[in-house]
Amino acid sequence: MLYEYLTTNYKPNEPIFLTDVKLPSVNDNTLRAMFKKLCDTGKLRRFDNGVYYLPSESRLKGSTGLTPEVVASYKYIERGGKIDGYYTGFTLSNMLGLTTQVPYTMEIVSNYASGNYRVVSLAGRKIALRRPRTEVTGKNRRVLQFLDFLKDYEEYVDGSPEEVSARLSQLAKTYGITKQDIDRYIALFPEKVYKNFYDLRLYDVFA
Repeated sequence: MLYEYLTTNYKPNEPIFLTDVKLPSVNDNTLRAMFKKLCDTGKLRRFDNGVYYLPSESRLKGSTGLTPEVVASYKYIERGGKIDGYYTGFTLSNMLGLTTQVPYTMEIVSNYASGNYRVVSLAGRKIALRRPRTEVTGKNRRVLQFLDFLKDYEEYVDGSPEEVSARLSQLAKTYGITKQDIDRYIALFPEKVYKNFYDLRLYDVFA
């Protein structure tokens, strides 16, 4: 029953969170035992505490299933089309090509963060979680991410202010961030964000 449910609702190498699985008339203890049995038979694999996946049929020697990055994205940022967070700090800067530093700790702002700041471990990979200044949704994720990054951008970039300004200006256009978006959310952030916004001449993008 469980295996049929999983193969119907999940793709191979897609994170399966034990807390998401609900079967009629099956309590939590029984469900955990069912997961363990599937792992013992090789039909299911355990990635980390409470996280599993259906192995792919790839025969490539040494092929891997999940990565901490994929699981973190599903767990804290987007799952089932619902947006709950975004990358920030050095992690975002590296993704945008604003730094060559590869961060050891993933930095994520998420609705699922249980406190203002805490570091958790996922399969040995450290994740710094922060609570958002307002609930993250699909509509406001990009502007919150943009303003959040502006707060301490100097710590995360390698280029000159002109290069950073050009890259962030292009980013704002790509994200479709409007002046109304900025006006709606910038008051949630420290005054330093206002200063950096104008120092980088980003207001030209929304003129």
